Amino acid sequence: MFDELSGKLNAALQKLTGRGVLTEEAVKEGLREIRRVLLEADVSFDLTREFLERVQTKAVGLATIKDVRPGHQLVKIVYDELVTLLGEKQAPLAFASVPPTVILMVGLQGSGKTTTAGKLAKRLKAEQKAPFLVAADVYRPAAAEQLQTLGRQVDVGSYAEPGQTDVVKLVKNGLAAATRERARTVIVDTAGRLQIDDEMMGELVKLKAAVSPHEILLVADGMTGQDAVRIAKGFHDALGITGVVLTKMDGDARGGAALSVYGVTKAPIKFIGVGERLDALETFHPDRLAGRILQQGDILSLVEKAQVAVDEKEAERIAKKVKTKKGLDLQDFLGAMRQMQKMGPLKNVLGMLPGVNPAMLQAANVDDKKLKHVEAIVLSMTPKERSDPDLIDGKRRLRIAKGSGRTVQEVNQLLTQFKQMQKFMKIAGKTGGMGNLPFGRGGFPG
Repeated sequence: MFDELSGKLNAALQKLTGRGVLTEEAVKEGLREIRRVLLEADVSFDLTREFLERVQTKAVGLATIKDVRPGHQLVKIVYDELVTLLGEKQAPLAFASVPPTVILMVGLQGSGKTTTAGKLAKRLKAEQKAPFLVAADVYRPAAAEQLQTLGRQVDVGSYAEPGQTDVVKLVKNGLAAATRERARTVIVDTAGRLQIDDEMMGELVKLKAAVSPHEILLVADGMTGQDAVRIAKGFHDALGITGVVLTKMDGDARGGAALSVYGVTKAPIKFIGVGERLDALETFHPDRLAGRILQQGDILSLVEKAQVAVDEKEAERIAKKVKTKKGLDLQDFLGAMRQMQKMGPLKNVLGMLPGVNPAMLQAANVDDKKLKHVEAIVLSMTPKERSDPDLIDGKRRLRIAKGSGRTVQEVNQLLTQFKQMQKFMKIAGKTGGMGNLPFGRGGFPG
């Protein structure tokens, strides 16, 4: 997410962080480079100009704070202004004091509206908000079937009315069905078009007047750049959207949509879609995203992901087993790896660590398919072999390679790396933690 923007913006800031004194000319030169980076990332021209004016006003004549160079203070100023540009603070969904809460999903066709409705239903179910889906797209073929399929996958109720063309009547019937089901939140998936038109907006305005939704969420494709801003403004002017969901943010989005939508509409970004899986919908935190863009990491989001993905009892069992004479076996390793996979794509997880930049991730060649290859190799072993890898001789390695569809070389590599990990974990267990390992507190070597 924002690899290109993050790399270029940090490169521009690094030229200034090493200076002992920041002159007005040096700041102007640095800001010209930042201006170019933001415009290339599809940030609105007006917002870019306002952003840089605020940074320049605060940056020129920076007094040196003890132990903090002016260049580092400038990074803090840029960070603060990025947070402001992105919406200042996290904006939660507004829930009705008397259920059900009605959430209207709007947007153009192809933006991921229906899938996002399913993702939101999964999230709300986990939060005990008893969601219910209403299929109100009467134009796109199979739209209702798609939403009902998502409802079954998430295990929530849904309502569709084949043949009904009166959207207002359909949604009212859907709300009645949701009330009978004792739903606390109702997510209405409306129709999209290839472009904003009067007919679509007129239908949505009537629907808004008829059902008085508590939230109107615009679902916009984060990869459309400046078009996302234009689309957001069009929907906001007609409907008064209360929030935005940016989809496809795990792709090669340049970032301009995220940096511009709030500034143009003042409607907060509430969620971002970061993958195709139904759990790939993240709460949007302006301060955390600003930290990611400036490669300062996002430890809070990483911890939250871990809390959801990691089984505490299993983690406790593994922690105790590390300290035993035998240590971890390949079955434990497989369980730990599966829990890690629940946290999402490995590249996204590593990108939340402080100091990890796009170039490092590129050089590391992070590939989630390799985890699946490792899983296939371990699953091709017998329980006895997983418990005691020393049993695995040449003949067994050949059988495991054939069974997993991998090469003998890959099997050998896994077993060698696992033995290294076992030694490492035993040292960590004996010394009381990673900080006391022979190579010190600086982290893993290499």
